[in-house]
Amino acid sequence: MPYVNVGKENSGNIELYYEDHGTGRPVVLSHGWPLSGAAWEKQVPALLGAGYRVITYDRRGFGQSSKPTSGYDYDTFADDLHKLITTLDLRDFALVGHSMGSGEVAGYIGKFGTERVSKAVFIGALPPFLLKTADNPDGVDGAVFEGIKKAIAADRLAFLPSFLANFYNLDELLGKRVSEQVVQYNWNVAAGASPKGTLDCVSAWLTDFRKQLSRVNVPSLIIHGDADRILPIASTAIPLSKMIKGARLAVIKGGPHGIAWTHWEELNSELLNFLGQTVKKDVAA
Repeated sequence: MPYVNVGKENSGNIELYYEDHGTGRPVVLSHGWPLSGAAWEKQVPALLGAGYRVITYDRRGFGQSSKPTSGYDYDTFADDLHKLITTLDLRDFALVGHSMGSGEVAGYIGKFGTERVSKAVFIGALPPFLLKTADNPDGVDGAVFEGIKKAIAADRLAFLPSFLANFYNLDELLGKRVSEQVVQYNWNVAAGASPKGTLDCVSAWLTDFRKQLSRVNVPSLIIHGDADRILPIASTAIPLSKMIKGARLAVIKGGPHGIAWTHWEELNSELLNFLGQTVKKDVAA
Protein backbone atom coordinates (compact mmCIF):
# COMPACT_ATOMS: atom_id res chain seq x y z
CA MET A 1 0.00 0.00 0.00
CA PRO A 2 1.44 3.42 -0.93
CA TYR A 3 2.07 6.07 1.70
CA VAL A 4 3.68 9.49 1.64
CA ASN A 5 5.51 10.85 4.68
CA VAL A 6 4.26 14.30 5.74
CA GLY A 7 6.02 14.70 9.09
CA LYS A 8 6.82 13.16 12.45
CA GLU A 9 5.24 12.95 15.89
CA ASN A 10 7.79 11.96 18.52
CA SER A 11 9.26 8.66 17.35
CA GLY A 12 6.72 7.92 14.63
CA ASN A 13 6.24 9.10 11.07
CA ILE A 14 3.01 10.78 9.97
CA GLU A 15 1.99 9.14 6.72
CA LEU A 16 -0.89 9.62 4.32
CA TYR A 17 -2.38 6.60 2.62
CA TYR A 18 -3.23 7.13 -1.04
CA GLU A 19 -4.30 5.19 -4.11
CA ASP A 20 -3.10 6.04 -7.60
CA HIS A 21 -4.88 4.36 -10.52
CA GLY A 22 -5.18 4.75 -14.27
CA THR A 23 -3.44 6.94 -16.80
CA GLY A 24 -4.17 10.22 -18.49
CA ARG A 25 -4.74 13.65 -16.98
CA PRO A 26 -4.75 13.41 -13.16
CA VAL A 27 -7.74 14.02 -10.93
CA VAL A 28 -7.09 14.33 -7.19
CA LEU A 29 -10.05 13.58 -4.91
CA SER A 30 -10.23 14.93 -1.34
CA HIS A 31 -12.88 13.31 0.86
CA GLY A 32 -15.30 14.64 3.43
CA TRP A 33 -15.41 14.32 7.22
CA PRO A 34 -15.31 11.87 8.97
CA LEU A 35 -14.81 9.40 6.12
CA SER A 36 -11.87 8.38 3.91
CA GLY A 37 -10.80 8.22 0.29
CA ALA A 38 -13.05 5.18 -0.05
CA ALA A 39 -16.02 7.59 -0.06
CA TRP A 40 -15.33 8.16 -3.77
CA GLU A 41 -16.44 4.62 -4.64
CA LYS A 42 -19.03 5.83 -7.15
CA GLN A 43 -16.73 8.36 -8.82
CA VAL A 44 -13.45 6.46 -9.26
CA PRO A 45 -14.75 3.90 -11.80
CA ALA A 46 -16.44 6.62 -13.86
CA LEU A 47 -13.28 8.72 -13.94
CA LEU A 48 -11.09 5.74 -14.82
CA GLY A 49 -13.55 4.76 -17.55
CA ALA A 50 -13.30 8.26 -19.00
CA GLY A 51 -9.53 7.94 -19.26
CA TYR A 52 -8.32 9.86 -16.22
CA ARG A 53 -5.60 9.03 -13.74
CA VAL A 54 -7.33 9.06 -10.34
CA ILE A 55 -5.63 9.74 -7.01
CA THR A 56 -7.53 9.42 -3.74
CA TYR A 57 -6.01 9.89 -0.31
CA ASP A 58 -6.98 9.69 3.35
CA ARG A 59 -6.64 12.91 5.32
CA ARG A 60 -4.39 12.68 8.38
CA GLY A 61 -6.34 11.10 11.21
CA PHE A 62 -8.77 9.31 8.91
CA GLY A 63 -8.96 6.07 6.96
CA GLN A 64 -5.65 4.28 6.68
CA SER A 65 -3.50 7.36 7.27
CA SER A 66 -1.58 8.03 10.47
CA LYS A 67 -3.53 9.40 13.42
CA PRO A 68 -1.37 12.05 15.07
CA THR A 69 -2.66 14.31 17.85
CA SER A 70 -1.99 17.56 15.99
CA GLY A 71 -2.22 19.19 12.57
CA TYR A 72 -6.00 19.26 12.13
CA ASP A 73 -6.10 22.69 10.54
CA TYR A 74 -6.33 23.78 6.92
CA ASP A 75 -2.81 25.17 6.80
CA THR A 76 -1.44 21.73 7.70
CA PHE A 77 -3.92 19.96 5.44
CA ALA A 78 -2.71 22.12 2.53
CA ASP A 79 0.90 21.20 3.35
CA ASP A 80 0.00 17.50 3.49
CA LEU A 81 -1.73 17.68 0.12
CA HIS A 82 1.20 19.61 -1.37
CA LYS A 83 3.57 16.89 -0.20
CA LEU A 84 1.46 14.25 -1.94
CA ILE A 85 1.22 16.32 -5.13
CA THR A 86 4.94 17.05 -5.30
CA THR A 87 5.90 13.49 -4.40
CA LEU A 88 3.84 12.24 -7.34
CA ASP A 89 4.95 15.27 -9.40
CA LEU A 90 1.39 15.95 -10.50
CA ARG A 91 0.83 18.71 -13.03
CA ASP A 92 -2.15 19.95 -15.02
CA PHE A 93 -4.45 18.13 -12.61
CA ALA A 94 -8.02 18.72 -11.47
CA LEU A 95 -8.47 19.13 -7.73
CA VAL A 96 -11.84 17.88 -6.48
CA GLY A 97 -13.05 18.11 -2.90
CA HIS A 98 -16.23 17.08 -1.11
CA SER A 99 -17.37 18.82 2.07
CA MET A 100 -14.30 19.20 4.27
CA GLY A 101 -12.25 18.26 1.23
CA SER A 102 -13.58 21.32 -0.57
CA GLY A 103 -11.82 23.35 2.08
CA GLU A 104 -8.60 21.62 1.07
CA VAL A 105 -9.20 22.73 -2.51
CA ALA A 106 -9.53 26.34 -1.36
CA GLY A 107 -6.75 26.04 1.21
CA TYR A 108 -4.29 24.42 -1.18
CA ILE A 109 -4.84 26.97 -3.93
CA GLY A 110 -4.82 29.80 -1.42
CA LYS A 111 -1.40 28.73 -0.17
CA PHE A 112 0.29 27.24 -3.24
CA GLY A 113 -1.53 28.81 -6.16
CA THR A 114 -2.59 27.15 -9.40
CA GLU A 115 0.72 26.51 -11.13
CA ARG A 116 0.01 22.78 -11.09
CA VAL A 117 -3.81 22.92 -10.93
CA SER A 118 -5.90 23.08 -14.10
CA LYS A 119 -9.43 22.91 -12.65
CA ALA A 120 -11.15 23.07 -9.26
CA VAL A 121 -14.33 21.32 -8.14
CA PHE A 122 -16.20 22.01 -4.90
CA ILE A 123 -18.83 19.39 -3.98
CA GLY A 124 -21.07 19.96 -0.95
CA ALA A 125 -18.85 22.97 -0.35
CA LEU A 126 -17.68 24.22 3.03
CA PRO A 127 -16.16 27.55 1.82
CA PRO A 128 -16.31 30.48 1.71
CA PHE A 129 -16.92 31.02 5.46
CA LEU A 130 -19.28 28.91 7.51
CA LEU A 131 -19.45 30.89 10.76
CA LYS A 132 -22.07 33.59 11.28
CA THR A 133 -20.37 36.90 12.08
CA ALA A 134 -21.13 40.58 11.70
CA ASP A 135 -19.66 40.57 8.18
CA ASN A 136 -21.06 37.12 7.36
CA PRO A 137 -24.73 37.27 8.43
CA ASP A 138 -25.76 34.25 6.34
CA GLY A 139 -23.37 31.95 8.18
CA VAL A 140 -24.22 29.31 10.80
CA ASP A 141 -24.44 30.29 14.47
CA GLY A 142 -21.37 29.32 16.49
CA ALA A 143 -23.52 27.54 19.09
CA VAL A 144 -24.20 24.82 16.50
CA PHE A 145 -20.52 23.90 16.29
CA GLU A 146 -20.08 24.03 20.05
CA GLY A 147 -22.95 21.57 20.33
CA ILE A 148 -21.31 19.25 17.81
CA LYS A 149 -18.02 19.36 19.70
CA LYS A 150 -19.74 18.61 23.01
CA ALA A 151 -21.60 15.67 21.47
CA ILE A 152 -18.41 14.22 19.98
CA ALA A 153 -16.50 14.66 23.24
CA ALA A 154 -19.30 13.03 25.25
CA ASP A 155 -19.80 9.98 23.00
CA ARG A 156 -18.31 10.13 19.53
CA LEU A 157 -19.69 6.76 18.46
CA ALA A 158 -23.23 7.67 19.53
CA PHE A 159 -22.98 11.00 17.71
CA LEU A 160 -22.15 9.43 14.35
CA PRO A 161 -25.59 7.86 13.59
CA SER A 162 -27.37 11.20 13.97
CA PHE A 163 -24.77 12.89 11.81
CA LEU A 164 -25.11 10.26 9.10
CA ALA A 165 -28.90 10.56 9.26
CA ASN A 166 -28.56 14.18 8.17
CA PHE A 167 -25.61 13.45 5.87
CA TYR A 168 -27.90 11.26 3.75
CA ASN A 169 -31.35 12.64 4.70
CA LEU A 170 -32.25 9.12 5.76
CA ASP A 171 -35.82 10.01 6.67
CA GLU A 172 -36.42 10.59 2.96
CA LEU A 173 -33.78 8.57 1.10
CA LEU A 174 -33.10 5.40 3.11
CA GLY A 175 -34.00 2.39 1.00
CA LYS A 176 -34.41 4.58 -2.06
CA ARG A 177 -31.03 6.13 -2.78
CA VAL A 178 -28.93 4.75 0.06
CA SER A 179 -29.04 1.41 1.87
CA GLU A 180 -28.66 0.58 5.56
CA GLN A 181 -25.47 -1.26 4.64
CA VAL A 182 -23.88 1.85 3.16
CA VAL A 183 -24.77 3.84 6.28
CA GLN A 184 -23.31 1.11 8.50
CA TYR A 185 -20.14 1.03 6.42
CA ASN A 186 -19.81 4.79 6.76
CA TRP A 187 -20.22 4.43 10.53
CA ASN A 188 -17.48 1.81 10.57
CA VAL A 189 -15.09 4.07 8.66
CA ALA A 190 -15.91 7.08 10.83
CA ALA A 191 -15.61 5.05 14.03
CA GLY A 192 -12.08 4.05 13.02
CA ALA A 193 -10.95 7.65 12.66
CA SER A 194 -8.82 9.47 15.22
CA PRO A 195 -11.04 10.62 18.11
CA LYS A 196 -8.97 13.77 18.54
CA GLY A 197 -8.81 14.41 14.82
CA THR A 198 -12.57 13.98 14.53
CA LEU A 199 -13.10 16.56 17.25
CA ASP A 200 -10.41 19.03 16.16
CA CYS A 201 -11.69 19.14 12.60
CA VAL A 202 -14.91 20.80 13.78
CA SER A 203 -12.90 23.90 14.67
CA ALA A 204 -11.22 23.76 11.26
CA TRP A 205 -14.65 24.04 9.62
CA LEU A 206 -14.77 27.65 10.82
CA THR A 207 -11.80 28.68 8.67
CA ASP A 208 -12.40 31.87 6.73
CA PHE A 209 -11.47 31.09 3.11
CA ARG A 210 -12.63 34.37 1.62
CA LYS A 211 -9.17 35.82 1.00
CA GLN A 212 -7.76 32.49 -0.23
CA LEU A 213 -10.54 32.16 -2.78
CA SER A 214 -9.22 35.20 -4.59
CA ARG A 215 -6.39 32.98 -5.85
CA VAL A 216 -8.75 30.54 -7.56
CA ASN A 217 -8.12 31.55 -11.16
CA VAL A 218 -8.85 28.26 -12.89
CA PRO A 219 -12.15 26.97 -14.31
CA SER A 220 -14.26 25.98 -11.31
CA LEU A 221 -17.38 23.90 -10.74
CA ILE A 222 -19.54 23.90 -7.62
CA ILE A 223 -21.95 20.98 -7.14
CA HIS A 224 -24.38 21.14 -4.25
CA GLY A 225 -27.61 19.46 -3.20
CA ASP A 226 -30.52 21.82 -2.55
CA ALA A 227 -31.57 19.64 0.41
CA ASP A 228 -28.14 19.66 2.11
CA ARG A 229 -28.71 19.73 5.88
CA ILE A 230 -25.02 19.63 6.86
CA LEU A 231 -23.77 22.57 4.77
CA PRO A 232 -26.85 24.52 3.67
CA ILE A 233 -26.55 25.81 0.13
CA ALA A 234 -27.49 29.37 1.09
CA SER A 235 -24.51 29.62 3.45
CA THR A 236 -21.99 27.88 1.24
CA ALA A 237 -22.36 27.13 -2.47
CA ILE A 238 -24.34 30.24 -3.41
CA PRO A 239 -21.92 32.79 -1.92
CA LEU A 240 -19.00 30.65 -3.11
CA SER A 241 -20.26 30.78 -6.69
CA LYS A 242 -20.28 34.58 -6.48
CA MET A 243 -16.72 34.77 -5.15
CA ILE A 244 -14.98 32.65 -7.78
CA LYS A 245 -14.83 34.39 -11.14
CA GLY A 246 -16.65 32.38 -13.81
CA ALA A 247 -17.55 29.51 -11.49
CA ARG A 248 -20.45 27.31 -12.53
CA LEU A 249 -22.98 26.25 -9.90
CA ALA A 250 -24.76 22.92 -10.51
CA VAL A 251 -27.61 22.36 -8.06
CA ILE A 252 -28.70 18.75 -7.54
CA LYS A 253 -32.44 18.71 -6.90
CA GLY A 254 -33.30 16.86 -3.70
CA GLY A 255 -29.62 16.19 -3.05
CA PRO A 256 -28.45 15.76 0.56
CA HIS A 257 -24.90 16.33 1.73
CA GLY A 258 -23.87 12.82 0.71
CA ILE A 259 -24.62 13.34 -2.98
CA ALA A 260 -21.50 11.44 -4.05
CA TRP A 261 -23.48 8.29 -3.20
CA THR A 262 -27.18 9.17 -3.27
CA HIS A 263 -27.05 11.18 -6.51
CA TRP A 264 -23.90 9.74 -7.99
CA GLU A 265 -25.24 9.57 -11.54
CA GLU A 266 -26.17 13.24 -11.59
CA LEU A 267 -22.91 14.23 -9.89
CA ASN A 268 -20.76 12.11 -12.20
CA SER A 269 -22.46 13.58 -15.25
CA GLU A 270 -21.73 17.14 -14.08
CA LEU A 271 -18.17 16.26 -13.09
CA LEU A 272 -17.22 14.43 -16.28
CA ASN A 273 -18.79 17.10 -18.46
CA PHE A 274 -16.79 19.80 -16.67
CA LEU A 275 -13.51 17.89 -16.73
CA GLY A 276 -13.92 17.23 -20.44
CA GLN A 277 -14.12 20.93 -21.25
CA THR A 278 -10.88 22.46 -22.52
CA VAL A 279 -10.88 25.91 -20.99
CA LYS A 280 -7.64 27.82 -20.53
CA LYS A 281 -6.69 29.18 -17.12
CA ASP A 282 -7.64 32.79 -16.54
CA VAL A 283 -4.11 34.07 -16.00
CA ALA A 284 -5.35 37.63 -15.62
CA ALA A 285 -7.42 36.89 -12.53
